[in-house]
Amino acid sequence: MSDEARQQNLRPQPLDRASAALALLASALWGGNLVALKLGLEVFPPFWSAWWRFLIGLAVLGVWARLRGEILNPRPGELRPLGILGVLFAVQIILLNIGQDLTSPAYGAVLLNTHPLFSNLVGHFVVSEQRLDRSRMLGLALAFGGVSYLALGKPVQRLAPNPLLGNTLLVASALLLGIRTVYTRWIVQGIEPVKAVVWQSAISLPFYLLPALLLEPPLAGSLRPGPVAAVLYQGLVVASICFMIWTTLLRRHSAGTLAMFSFTVPVFGILLSALIFGEPVTGRIVLAAALVTLGIGIVLRR
Repeated sequence: MSDEARQQNLRPQPLDRASAALALLASALWGGNLVALKLGLEVFPPFWSAWWRFLIGLAVLGVWARLRGEILNPRPGELRPLGILGVLFAVQIILLNIGQDLTSPAYGAVLLNTHPLFSNLVGHFVVSEQRLDRSRMLGLALAFGGVSYLALGKPVQRLAPNPLLGNTLLVASALLLGIRTVYTRWIVQGIEPVKAVVWQSAISLPFYLLPALLLEPPLAGSLRPGPVAAVLYQGLVVASICFMIWTTLLRRHSAGTLAMFSFTVPVFGILLSALIFGEPVTGRIVLAAALVTLGIGIVLRR
């Protein structure tokens, strides 16, 4: 293929209805992630939940990568950055699982999806990333206001045994996810994205299994179809199928165009939590979600 033809293939295409529907589907599936996590935690404790989720996801992604002919073996010099990525990923997921065990899924959906704010804040201090101008700083301020307002709230007791600690851990998880996003963008300049995703999951598995064996029972209650289906959903759908959909879309459309669909993720999470857990959609949740969405929109605006 000539350089001209290659450049033509790399040029982003306008977003058509099929791609928009696919991006919206992926956002809805991601919106169900925290709801499924909360449901799965009723039977599978936090470390075991992470272990089963990413063991399943890793198996599916590994098969998918092999079918695509991806080379997954690390080249010289790749093990160290992949190791750092795996550790960041493991700590972020551990904070997520423990935090979500302590607070409600609607709160979790909003708080975790503040990660674009943290990636922009961290990116300001990285040479290869965009700097924060006055407009983007306003967006950050609005979104952080929404986060703070929600983090100090008190969801219903039956879904949130320790909301203050749970909300704090979820904000910390969002911070690490933002840092990991910036770091991932840096390492995939020299490492294939599929390889990075597969290895971050593989490296993280011992960080879940060892504490699970030492600190947790395999089951927190009797096996039920709902929690089992929730873990399968996280492993098969969120950790693998969503990634496949997004990778396919990124081959055709720009990341900036697709980023607007991330605004719908917390909305889907709030609605699904209300549907599955009966969690009331309070004014605090709506206002916080609106501030976070508005802030992210300003930050990500070109």
